[in-house]
Amino acid sequence: MAGSLLEPRVAGHKRLSCLRARDALLPQSCSASPLFEFILLQFSSSFSWLLRSRGCAGEEKRVGTRTVVVGHRPVSETDAYVAQKFCDNRIVSSKYTLWNFLPKNLFEQFRRIANFYFLIIFLVQVRALILCCLYLHRADNEVNKSNVFIVENAKQVQKESEKIKVGDIVEVKADETFPCDLIFLASSSVDGTCYVTTASLDGESNFKTHYAVRDTTVLCTDEAIDALTATIECEQPQPDLYKFVGRIIIYGSNQEPVARSLGPENLLLKGATLKNTKKIYGVAVYTGMETKMALNYQGKSQKRSAVEKSINAFLIVYLCILLSKATVCTTLKYVWQSNPFNDEPWYNEKTKKEREAFKVLRMFTDFLSFMVLFNFIIPVSMYVTVEMQKFLGSFFISWDKEMYDEEIKEGALVNTSDLNEELGQVEYVFTDKTGTLTENSMEFIECCIDGHKYKDCISEVDGFSQTDGPLKYYGKAEKSREELFLRALCLYAGFLISSLWYQLLHVLNFDPVRRRMSVIVRTTTGKLLLFCKGADSSIFPRVQQEEIQQTKVHVDRNAMDGYRTLCVAFKELTQKEYDKIDRQLNEAKMALQDREEKMAKVFEDAEADMHLIGATAVEDRLQEQSAETIEALHAAGMKVWVLTGDKMETAKSTCYACRLFQTSTELLELTAKMVGESERKEDRLHELLMEYHKKLIQDVPKNRGGLKRSWTLSQEYGLIIDGSTLSLILNPSQDSSSSNYKNIFLQICLKCTAVLCCRMAPLQKAQIVRMVKNTKGSPITLSVGDGANDVSMILEAHVGIGIKGKEGRQASRNSDYAVPKFKHLRKLLLAHGHLYYVRIAHLVQYFFYKNLCFILPQFLYQFFCGFSQQPLYDAAYLTMYNICFTSLPILAYSLLEQHINIDTLTSDPQLYMKVSDNAMLQWRPFLYWTFLGAFEGLVFFFGVYFLFQNSSLEDNGKVFGNWTFGTIVFTVLVFTVTLKLALDTRFWTWMNHFVIWGSLAFYVFFSFFWGGVIWPFLKQQRMYFVFAHMLTSVSTWLAIVLLIFISLFPEILLIVLKNIKEKNHQVRNQMIRKAPDSLSARPSVRPLLLRTFSDESNVL
Repeated sequence: MAGSLLEPRVAGHKRLSCLRARDALLPQSCSASPLFEFILLQFSSSFSWLLRSRGCAGEEKRVGTRTVVVGHRPVSETDAYVAQKFCDNRIVSSKYTLWNFLPKNLFEQFRRIANFYFLIIFLVQVRALILCCLYLHRADNEVNKSNVFIVENAKQVQKESEKIKVGDIVEVKADETFPCDLIFLASSSVDGTCYVTTASLDGESNFKTHYAVRDTTVLCTDEAIDALTATIECEQPQPDLYKFVGRIIIYGSNQEPVARSLGPENLLLKGATLKNTKKIYGVAVYTGMETKMALNYQGKSQKRSAVEKSINAFLIVYLCILLSKATVCTTLKYVWQSNPFNDEPWYNEKTKKEREAFKVLRMFTDFLSFMVLFNFIIPVSMYVTVEMQKFLGSFFISWDKEMYDEEIKEGALVNTSDLNEELGQVEYVFTDKTGTLTENSMEFIECCIDGHKYKDCISEVDGFSQTDGPLKYYGKAEKSREELFLRALCLYAGFLISSLWYQLLHVLNFDPVRRRMSVIVRTTTGKLLLFCKGADSSIFPRVQQEEIQQTKVHVDRNAMDGYRTLCVAFKELTQKEYDKIDRQLNEAKMALQDREEKMAKVFEDAEADMHLIGATAVEDRLQEQSAETIEALHAAGMKVWVLTGDKMETAKSTCYACRLFQTSTELLELTAKMVGESERKEDRLHELLMEYHKKLIQDVPKNRGGLKRSWTLSQEYGLIIDGSTLSLILNPSQDSSSSNYKNIFLQICLKCTAVLCCRMAPLQKAQIVRMVKNTKGSPITLSVGDGANDVSMILEAHVGIGIKGKEGRQASRNSDYAVPKFKHLRKLLLAHGHLYYVRIAHLVQYFFYKNLCFILPQFLYQFFCGFSQQPLYDAAYLTMYNICFTSLPILAYSLLEQHINIDTLTSDPQLYMKVSDNAMLQWRPFLYWTFLGAFEGLVFFFGVYFLFQNSSLEDNGKVFGNWTFGTIVFTVLVFTVTLKLALDTRFWTWMNHFVIWGSLAFYVFFSFFWGGVIWPFLKQQRMYFVFAHMLTSVSTWLAIVLLIFISLFPEILLIVLKNIKEKNHQVRNQMIRKAPDSLSARPSVRPLLLRTFSDESNVL
């Protein structure tokens, strides 16, 4: 153990000449090197079988003797000669062959603990992908292997679902899911109808009625349906759930073929469920990946958090540091060896082969050797810790009792743990209205007939309305009009009683373009009537103008009150008019090309010159605390956009109710009403855009306050836009000069405090999210919705939140996180998101910091050992540093730390802005941590170096050697980085105490244990009794304590100054609160402004 600090310089020259070729590339630390060394070892080992092995193939001990027959001639002709088998004269000096290289080499490599550790890293990183694939395969097998019944030869044959072929006749029973897309042929119902729920497809839980082909409704048995001879012509597979064009040609035995049209009402989609119908028969038209459900499947793209991008940027910096260190050491090594005495001392002369070796190759091997020596600066183990932190941390969301809903008996759900920290960086929130901000529970409020209002509390039970009290009316319409209005509503509701009044002839289905639906019926007296229901904007232009005003007053008032309105009109048809409509409808239905356009033309002509009967109003109440939640999100610096398919008046009133808009908010409208329907609508749109752009951007002075996410305008602005105007902006005509509409529109939106987008299609919702997400700075976006129509925007946003609502679970299944109610978004973002980001940001910075502290002394040590790649630390310390000594404390910190109380984070949303915009992973804090690590590394090395200026540290005159020097540096290092984490901890638990003090105790125990035993598998017992011998010196104890204090002093000083500053800030805030006229820029509590336009309205 005796020697001096300069022993490594001499030891570097005493290496055997054979080590210059191979061991120079793999220094003594190679047995504990991380991932880079693992790759390098594979590279070097791949060619080692070409080299001569150190041993001989015949070294094994042999028992007994051998007899050699000279010349292979037998000694006696009478004795039988048996030729003995000996090995041939072929020499095999290589370690591997082509056949045993892979298994033998892998066995050798994984005997090293470090390499096995990085194998675990690889397995951890791919676990999520493997589990996801296994889950999807299992789910696919459950569907593909499910049993279905096929009708063949007038018998039912049971098959697996995956074996269904196009053209097979399938029987489906009640409450079963359709295994493929089927054309509805017949059912157990006499009228050839069936009821289907499509909640798994579009989120709508109500029953939809589908109709069998008219000529096949009587084929209700296996024998009858098997005797059917027909062909189906239809369009190729396409993803639109609500569109289908086809026709069926039925061939009779003695009749002419009959052609019938096929539409969406005849198509039963895969994934839908049969309800209230005993059984149905259908023929498969689209199977497998050609079904509409499969074509609508949009696989989740891999979302990456801002933290991952910061890690990659920091990693590039540290890779540059690694390359720089290796380059500097390689260069200085050859500068130092330019002196012949240093390059070839008398006690270690080079061989002739070494002198003639190619110098560039030697420089390259030395460079790689330094790369291996310094590669610990790259925190490879950080990725394992980050994965564990994300996975384990996600359970805290699922375990949160405050996010558990008693009504549905469910709590929050985490579908991905990769985005936990993104919850603390959200800048834009895009939310649906119905079912997200509201309860999606319709309650009848009132109706009007011919301008007379009828109001009562009516509830819905099993699809039928029943009154809870006497009917209240304000004036009364004629009895015949009341009866007509009631029967129209019953007819649309699908009540069975309507069949006693009317014979249904045609259904003009609802579509989002027409925004209305009609039915043509025949009364018991023979009258032909057309009833039409729809939005007021689609009904009023098609009725007598003198009938509008008395109903419009009620509709406008109800819309302003936040109610959803529906208008009802009718028209009496003559037999001639009906025959014309019937003929045109049949012709349009038989068309395979442009069927929708032709039917829309027939609908338009039929739904003209109607008479307005009245209107209804239903209420969709706001969810509990939705207004307070939006207010908190605003205070946290987030901008909230509402994207809904509802009409503008209803959505606008809801925005006032949930406090998205204030009374002081100036609303800017870009709607069809403002733009107009004339040919100059694009010019008018251009005028409005330029006017709003001038008001919000050009005429407003630039904000020089530098406030992060501050509202830059003294006047708050809100923007309202509808789907048709958005189409003009995003998809302008080719001949218009409106290519820059999108940029101007985006600038206007970003300056508004709130945006309402109404009459939005699902695709437009995704387009809005994509437009904001791709703006300069790439702001973090979050989408929240409850229905299948929200899936597109949920998948498009950086973070997708699904509400476990009443429109199925399509949104929650496709989201990253799912919560029972909108109010839970507040704690999810302000508390969980804030803490997750702070924890993982500190984890990332800490790993880079502690690895720089670790490897900088190793770099400085090369200046004192002749750049011979001599390691400063023992191989065991190299391996255990990141695995055992410093891993658990930071993992516990990243899971349990609460630098601010959760209740405080929830109640004070402005704290969210302190960590916004990736504040803790910017270059400024990164450089602080880097300089702190460099400072402490310098203190570690040179502090111990100055201690060793007196080589005799013991009373008996013995001196410490180079391994003692490295052990002292390592001891100071482990204690300093661990105590640094203890200083950063604000929320202490028993687990923090256990891992922090336990890690330090384990290091001391391991050092005594590792140096107190002579290990038989080690060739060199260089650490024997080093640690225990080191602690016998009082100077060593004082040096360790002093160096730890000097290293942590800047951090302690910073904490003291920060606490003084916070106390002064608290005193200043208390003084401001006492001032009577102190007002916040945006009040935290705002009045409920719902239905300020009505005197008779109720408060939501």
